[in-house]
Amino acid sequence: MEEGIHVALSAEKIGDFLGLTITNTLVTSWFVVLLLVTVGVLVGSRLKMVPGRFQTLLEWLFGGIYDYVAEILENRDLARRFFPLLITIFLFVFVSNWLEFIPVVGSLGFFFSERGHSEFVPLFRSVNTDLNVPLALAIISFLVVEITGIMTLGALKYGSKFIVNPLKNPIGFAVGLVELIGEIVRVVSLSFRLFGNILAGEIIIVVAIYFAPYLLPIPLMMFELFIGFLQAAIFALLTLFFIKLAVTEPHEAH
Repeated sequence: MEEGIHVALSAEKIGDFLGLTITNTLVTSWFVVLLLVTVGVLVGSRLKMVPGRFQTLLEWLFGGIYDYVAEILENRDLARRFFPLLITIFLFVFVSNWLEFIPVVGSLGFFFSERGHSEFVPLFRSVNTDLNVPLALAIISFLVVEITGIMTLGALKYGSKFIVNPLKNPIGFAVGLVELIGEIVRVVSLSFRLFGNILAGEIIIVVAIYFAPYLLPIPLMMFELFIGFLQAAIFALLTLFFIKLAVTEPHEAH
């Protein structure tokens, strides 16, 4: 059987630029960034001192999110510092997930021939189905959390959360070791949670379109839209909670 369901786990290469490999997920991520910047500039240029309904809705929405961040961090200065990062992570993941359902994503592309075999390569592909993107976001989140903890508490006090003298406090040493391992594992859990959910959703929809094109795809797509929003919110919220844990004083300080 020559035709059937084809699922590519890795992003497809569409070209090279200055020795760098250009993949379809990279092109899509550029498009997402361009879209967010364009919308941000357009919305920012139309802000007024006396807000209209749309501006009032945006101010209420972002103001509520900012207040929630400040409540979690218990510090409005920290909230002012990290709110742009958190909202950027959310919007990038959210828009990337929803762009998957635009018709040109996965269907617009070209045929690549090699050794007599022709293969269709889409120009755009859902960003988070490439593990490199969730992994990069997870590494950014991890570095922000660790650097914030060190800068807020100091290197010695922050390190005391994980490194305890085993002779004086063997239980504390074991707990600190577990927390240190958990700190590193966060990179894996953050990236694979996002990658796995989005890729699985895409595969389920492809299978549904192949076997029942007139019944299952629409409700599944609606569900995946919700999952796309949920995964974006989870990634941003987990980053927020990890920052909160990083700036919290060690147990010995209480």
